[in-house]
Amino acid sequence: MIITYEDFQKVDIRLGKIIDVQDFPEAKKPAFKLRIDFGTDVGIKNSSVQAVGAHTKEELLGMPVMCVVNFPVRKIGPFESEVLTLGFKNNSGTGWILATPAKNSVNIGDRLQ
Repeated sequence: MIITYEDFQKVDIRLGKIIDVQDFPEAKKPAFKLRIDFGTDVGIKNSSVQAVGAHTKEELLGMPVMCVVNFPVRKIGPFESEVLTLGFKNNSGTGWILATPAKNSVNIGDRLQ
């Protein structure tokens, strides 16, 4: 499907920094619960990510990540995921590799253009 540039502009993709990582044993597929700081404009949001096997909790803590911040909240079991954290399916089939820019090259809260 082809979309227009105007369609793309409706998707608000921002850079956030993971400030907390917790196991998510209630999820149907292995996942983590994240708290992500997007700065003053967006604030701190929750996200569920199926990154188990691709990332460790220690590796994720402090990682800058790209997220869609203007989708509706999605209920995943008892957890409300407020943003969609972007990533790529790992070739090994274990989790998603999260999309992240080079460190210190972009400010927290900046929008993808």
